[in-house]
Amino acid sequence: MTTNTNQTILIADDSETQLMHLKSILESAGYQIITTNSGNKAIELSAKIKPDVIMLDIVMDDGDGYKACRTIKKNPDLVNTPVIMVSSKANPVDKQWARQLGASDYIVKPYENSEVLDKLVAV
Repeated sequence: MTTNTNQTILIADDSETQLMHLKSILESAGYQIITTNSGNKAIELSAKIKPDVIMLDIVMDDGDGYKACRTIKKNPDLVNTPVIMVSSKANPVDKQWARQLGASDYIVKPYENSEVLDKLVAV
């Protein structure tokens, strides 16, 4: 698998453990990582830095991932930026709702490291 070390990924998750785990997986694969612990901050950061991919948890205290995804996808500069939801919510309805809001893909926690990298290559 080849990665583009020029690619920047923004990760938003209010669990420090999950944030550090994803960051570790992606940095090991050569990606540049920016993290935040809120959906509202993810909206702000994505508009400012225009990452190549955005990964959002759904359940966060300061702005949930659904809201962040919807808002990010309304930004003309980010409309084509892939958003991958990363959540423990495994219900098909949650996955469908994420897609309707503009998410490109969905990863259910807990996940395998290889699944995260495979999804990134696919978007």
